[in-house]
Amino acid sequence: MVKKKYLFCVILPLWLMVCACTSTGQEADLSKIKENFKKVYIVGSPLTSDLQEALNANPPGFGVSDRVVMELQQRVPFSKAFIEELLAKQNEEGAWTDINYADKTRSGWEPRLHPERILGLVKACQDENGEYYQSEKVIQAIHAALGFWFKEKLKCPNWYYNQIGVPRTLGVAFVLFEEHLTADEKKEAVELMKNSQFGMTGQNKVWLAGNVMMRALLENDLALVQQARDTIVSEICTGKKEGIKDDWSFHQHGPQQQFGNYGLAYISSMSLFSGLFAETSMAFSDEQLDIIGSLLDKGYQWVIWKNNMDISALGRQLFRSAPEHKALGAAFAAAELGGGTNHFCNEVAERVMRNCFSPKNSLVGHKHFWQSDYTLMRQPAWMASLKMASTRVLGTESMNGDNKKGYYLADGALFVYDTGQEYLNIFPVWDWRKVPGVTTYESDASMPMLEKSYYPGNESDFVGGISDGKQGLSVMELKRDGLTVRKYCLFTPEALVVLGSGIQSDSLLPVTTSIEQCWAEDKAEVWIDGGWKKLESRQTFVQKGLRVLHGQKGYIIPEGQCVAEVENRTGRWNDIMQIYREQTEEGKVFSLYMNHGTRPSGASYQYYILPQADRKAVERFSTDDLKIMTNTEKMQVVHVAKEDAWWIAAWKEGTCTLGSSLRVDVLTPGLYCIKRQGNSYQILCGDPTQQRDSLVLEINGVKKTIQLPQGKDRGTSVACKL
Repeated sequence: MVKKKYLFCVILPLWLMVCACTSTGQEADLSKIKENFKKVYIVGSPLTSDLQEALNANPPGFGVSDRVVMELQQRVPFSKAFIEELLAKQNEEGAWTDINYADKTRSGWEPRLHPERILGLVKACQDENGEYYQSEKVIQAIHAALGFWFKEKLKCPNWYYNQIGVPRTLGVAFVLFEEHLTADEKKEAVELMKNSQFGMTGQNKVWLAGNVMMRALLENDLALVQQARDTIVSEICTGKKEGIKDDWSFHQHGPQQQFGNYGLAYISSMSLFSGLFAETSMAFSDEQLDIIGSLLDKGYQWVIWKNNMDISALGRQLFRSAPEHKALGAAFAAAELGGGTNHFCNEVAERVMRNCFSPKNSLVGHKHFWQSDYTLMRQPAWMASLKMASTRVLGTESMNGDNKKGYYLADGALFVYDTGQEYLNIFPVWDWRKVPGVTTYESDASMPMLEKSYYPGNESDFVGGISDGKQGLSVMELKRDGLTVRKYCLFTPEALVVLGSGIQSDSLLPVTTSIEQCWAEDKAEVWIDGGWKKLESRQTFVQKGLRVLHGQKGYIIPEGQCVAEVENRTGRWNDIMQIYREQTEEGKVFSLYMNHGTRPSGASYQYYILPQADRKAVERFSTDDLKIMTNTEKMQVVHVAKEDAWWIAAWKEGTCTLGSSLRVDVLTPGLYCIKRQGNSYQILCGDPTQQRDSLVLEINGVKKTIQLPQGKDRGTSVACKL
């Protein structure tokens, strides 16, 4: 009995000490997370000082509905003039007279500006280095604004604002302003935050969990904070149907590439949370930071060129200055990931800044995202992108008034960048039936509308690419709206070779292939009769070997009817994105495209793009260096003389005689690169359909069966020797 009493006397104090330590640790974690909120949202990081300067010089404003860009704007401190204007315009009820609180639009919902202003004022009054620190008049304005919002309980027809957007903005304000919240205000704040509950997938799941976490902070509920944190990090993985894919692209809303929309929100959120949970028991692990860092390194770094995100990475969010602001959002995410304490994350941030935001680019090579039907080619002075779609991959989407004209954006869109400004803000004056690289119908009728996620889509699975890391080939069989075409694009360091074959249509509308459509440069010339002539207005060419120079890009069109034009155009942002007012924009556009006539049957095209060229380069370019051997609906082949390599798209079984000593019998349709190396051949190949287990071919009578990658690697390239 004495022994039991002794044990009880020893164990009880130890248990009480453990409980006390646990309680103290929990309180410390809650305090640290709240402290991190102020550090992240008010103090800022020295890691982002240069980015902040760039943002302050080109703020996005509050006229967009893109969450990441809205949060970029939240980083821009309210000016003294704007704060005084807000104080003057606020009425007795706490509302602002310049906001339309009756607005019912689904995108760019105007009442969202009220929470944005609350957050901006909260940051101003909590900034110890600011003029309005603990300002009584600002604090009273915040109380009044909160009172109005709590009383009116405004709802948007779009669930997103009610469950994600508004709680995310106000949640930050509540945490930062907690010391000033009255008991009634805190109760209302918690109720508002309950609009967000755990659920959904991908980035929506992360947003909702983040909002739950902020509610838990207001309630000092560490267990709920932990649950929210665990829900957030559960999305730090690869290989799910949505989220980070095995090729380091990002999907949301089904199998749809979403680098610039949900993916950008994902890396921004994860970077933010890595800072908010830093130096607590819930800090992100090195493994988790490695995955997010790899998404930036192997994904985002490829799609940003000279401060601008590739148009084909923007998703449906084609806002004014979207390429610039989305690139900046990715830069902030890279710079802040891991809070400057993780070596790998710091290295990734340095590479992203060097290769995406400086004149010098050292990320050189070719990459095909096989799970997104998306190809990138980067050289020291230029970048090109190709966006495709298939029965596996949705091309684009339109909803909530976004992307109202983007019907053809994934039908082989081919963008070539030098300055990065070639297509910036061109959307209102674009001919959306002539997106560069796309073959489609020419018509004056209104653009067909997408039914949400790219429907009707491409009805072919023969879409894909092969890559050796330095160069590569991508193909797309387009079957859509009664139009069929087999598209081929070879990316080399010197030029792009673009082919089309088997063009057929069941429509009476003319069919065209767009080569280029960008802002007009001062220099637009055509090589005719041994001399350069300035391109004036619109001209149609039918001669063989047409050569065009526009800016620093050259175009070689060996045959076919081609139209080149430079013209002033007008258009409206409202026709592209519903959130904008119906104001007219204008600008001068350069356009180059080929005509295939009405109801073409077996028509074809071929052209070269020289991304870095001048007059001499265009004049001297020899098509024998990148020789088009055949361009039929059965087989497309280009010979690269410098490497003695043949790049083959075999749509069907067939035979190619590639010179006097090389005969290739393709027994399985697919993509092949055959490179002569002494007495042997190096073979690079892949299956665009992602259905086959092997490919079979014969080279000079020697048969070779090549086993293909399976599982998550279906669609990747494989190399072997014969």
